[in-house]
Amino acid sequence: MTLDDLPTPCLVLDLGLLRRNLAAMQAAVDRHPGLVLRPHLKTAKSREVARLASPDFGPVTVSTLAEARYFAEAGWRDQIYAVGIVPAKLDAVAALNEAGAAVKVITDDLDMARAIALHPGPIEALIEVDVGEGRGGIAPEDPLLEAIGAALGPRLAGVLSHSGHSYNGRSPEAMAEVAEAERLGITAAAARLRAAGLPVRIVSLGSSPTALHARRMDGVTDVRAGVYMFGDLFQAQLATHAVEDIALTVLASVIGRSEARNTLLLDAGALALSKDRSTQAAPRDYGFGLVLDRLGRPSLGEAIVARAYQEHGEVRNDAPLPALPLGTRLRVAPNHCCLTAAAHDRYYVVDGNAQVIAVWDRVNGW
Repeated sequence: MTLDDLPTPCLVLDLGLLRRNLAAMQAAVDRHPGLVLRPHLKTAKSREVARLASPDFGPVTVSTLAEARYFAEAGWRDQIYAVGIVPAKLDAVAALNEAGAAVKVITDDLDMARAIALHPGPIEALIEVDVGEGRGGIAPEDPLLEAIGAALGPRLAGVLSHSGHSYNGRSPEAMAEVAEAERLGITAAAARLRAAGLPVRIVSLGSSPTALHARRMDGVTDVRAGVYMFGDLFQAQLATHAVEDIALTVLASVIGRSEARNTLLLDAGALALSKDRSTQAAPRDYGFGLVLDRLGRPSLGEAIVARAYQEHGEVRNDAPLPALPLGTRLRVAPNHCCLTAAAHDRYYVVDGNAQVIAVWDRVNGW
């Protein structure tokens, strides 16, 4: 089977690029003695990718209960469910743990901590700490930190933070600064809890850019990162990887063309590509994706998907576009691989050419 045999639109994953991205992150983590990489599988959502990213069934991160169940059933027991927990989900987590998993939840809420402590099932929790992103978590100096820790008692597993605000940076130096601020914040929170006599086994932080560029990680036990596996056009502008290292693309067919407007129409629109416009705020705006040829090469120059309808993607370029026959296969590198992958249920795996060497499934839903 080759790319020409596939239905379009569909996801294409380049195994060689995936392996290269995984190795680069592992090398970055290995610079810090004792630090453990806890890959975030929210993007990949695939056991086959997990086997490469977390061999020997090491610790992982997930973002849905569906992921937690899917990976636990395949052998990845040590998980952090890194989305704030609510009471209605505690029974599901406890059931997974009673079956042999070790899924830990997170919270920044005192009432939720009390509910976790009172639940009859085996559940541990980490306190979410806000180190500057301003999404979830409490500040390292917030007096509520000790109160939540005390409420959790022996169910307190540690502290967790996410430096999503690192995405505002544009250089390795900027990422390193955010990483150090996060390290100082999360370790300060851990120190306060320990000073109060509370157990802190896990000190977990991360994002792909800061994991790659952090200068120090002392005091941290594990680092979480996920988007680095596949890469995308936004991350390429954050010094996470090069554009040519984007492992995930959407295969599409040319379904229309207009020489007068200098446009092509693809059968990959908003549902296949997502409507993420993250590169709009970056130095280079790629519209809804960079258009590549069938083998993933930039032979169309600066062609981008400039407009995305539900099932149509309109390709534009400042230079004249080639007069491609209808049915021509092209690939689109995504702005945000996490959202692009979310609409698809499988990966068609290649390794630098048009031959499809495997088909890997994904878990979707919540």
